[in-house]
Amino acid sequence: MRILALTIDLDDTLWPVMPALERADRDLDNYLRRHYPQVAKIWPIPAMRELRARVAAERIDLAHDFTAQRYLTMQRAFDAAGIAEAPLDAMWEIYATARNSVELYPDALPALEALAAKWPVASLTNGNADLERIGLRMHFAHHISARDAGVAKPDARIFLAAAEQLGVAPDQILHIGDDPELDVVGARDAGLRTAWINRPGHPWPGTLGAKPDLDLRDLATLVQWLDANHSST
Repeated sequence: MRILALTIDLDDTLWPVMPALERADRDLDNYLRRHYPQVAKIWPIPAMRELRARVAAERIDLAHDFTAQRYLTMQRAFDAAGIAEAPLDAMWEIYATARNSVELYPDALPALEALAAKWPVASLTNGNADLERIGLRMHFAHHISARDAGVAKPDARIFLAAAEQLGVAPDQILHIGDDPELDVVGARDAGLRTAWINRPGHPWPGTLGAKPDLDLRDLATLVQWLDANHSST
């Protein structure tokens, strides 16, 4: 395969996302306890998570927009407490600050620097990570999010939107990600080549069809493979 560009997932590919999401929930809960104790009493963290899940299930039209889902969840929480004026932007800022305080995997930054030096790289995510806040924006030529694209992985359209942004045919793009279905199957069905970053070393799920082009334990191994097998020209 001839690779002319790369797309790369963010959450759980460049950093573990759960610690940041859990911190965001705690920080938001602490804010509510201080300023809106009646809301915090009705919606402790487990209940707030359940409410968010209900919003996601009810509003499938927002499946591509986690930010809108969170805004709606916060508004419903305040409505249930009889408070019409919810400080949505302030709560979003608390959430976003914690959500983007991520700790990269040790191999992530060296790999990004090496990849971006040789290929145009686009981030491709369903989530709402902010590369500017995280401090990684300079390593990416483009950023494609489900919220902006209007569809989420594994929908082929988000991968094709990335290909259009990059100006490269899908079969000359290598998509890199951790999720077998969202990343590998989605990219494969859109015509991209696929690199599964399989940090735990799981076997490929046979129910998902053909294996990825590459099954690698980390991004450092990906860089080594690309250096040995490909150039950007």
